Amino acid sequence: MDVIKLTRDLGAAIQQDPRYLRFAAAREANEKDPELLDLMGQIQLLQMNYQREAAKEEPDAAAMEAFEKQFNDVYGAFMANAHMQEYEAARRDIDELMNYVMQLLGLCVNGADPATCEPEPHECGGDCSCCHEDCNH
Repeated sequence: MDVIKLTRDLGAAIQQDPRYLRFAAAREANEKDPELLDLMGQIQLLQMNYQREAAKEEPDAAAMEAFEKQFNDVYGAFMANAHMQEYEAARRDIDELMNYVMQLLGLCVNGADPATCEPEPHECGGDCSCCHEDCNH
């Protein structure tokens, strides 16, 4: 039994899963959305300007506050974009699938029966440090 070949087969199966297909379509829609690309450019420019100001010997607090407000406004528009919202939802679904697969593999590596083992359900207590995922609290 070739573990690497089986892993590649698993990868191919994942790429046929509806959750992956949704994620890939959402990623492609983001890459083709001119509004989203413009907002991303604005975010990057604001970050560079903020960092440039912060690196000064005596940063201008008012300028930094203005950059931060602009950043928050642009980031809010970025995250409110319909394509970005679909992408985030699809990303959460594919992340959930991958976490489940990794938990199953972990159980098997620790000696659990591959045919019957089941990861413990994850209940979010509001502290994202346990799962390292983006949470919407």
